[in-house]
Amino acid sequence: MPYSKVKATLTDIGTEELGHMEIVSAIVYQLTRNLTPSQIKESGFDKYFVDHTTGIYPIAASGTPFSATTFQATGDVIADLTEDLAAEQKARLTYDNILRLADDNDVKDPIRFLRQRELVHFQRFGESLRITQDNLNSKNFYAFNPAFDKISPKK
Repeated sequence: MPYSKVKATLTDIGTEELGHMEIVSAIVYQLTRNLTPSQIKESGFDKYFVDHTTGIYPIAASGTPFSATTFQATGDVIADLTEDLAAEQKARLTYDNILRLADDNDVKDPIRFLRQRELVHFQRFGESLRITQDNLNSKNFYAFNPAFDKISPKK
């Protein structure tokens, strides 16, 4: 990120996102730690349980395990901030869907908190994109990466 204010935003949000994973992991552990073998089988949790018992293993609802391919960093500030904005909306939608399915307030309350944080992160990423755009050539701000490309003014 070519601008210090944007770097600070990314550092703060990145640190907070690690805390989000800790909260979600604690919820999953609390919901699964006392399952009986029949509950494990009936719920479809058995395939996960065989490999991980009730340990936390980062995996999508689709069964896709977490990997570095989750990060869509390109090194281009405009592309990366736009991706960050999209990621926050996807996280918000995931929390919305959990809230639609959950009936336990011990799950819903922290998920509501996490959902609200995604909204704030979306706003911060939007501000970061605006800061970046305000520092670029307004006639050409999507055509180059300011960290690498220098556009000379026409003579």
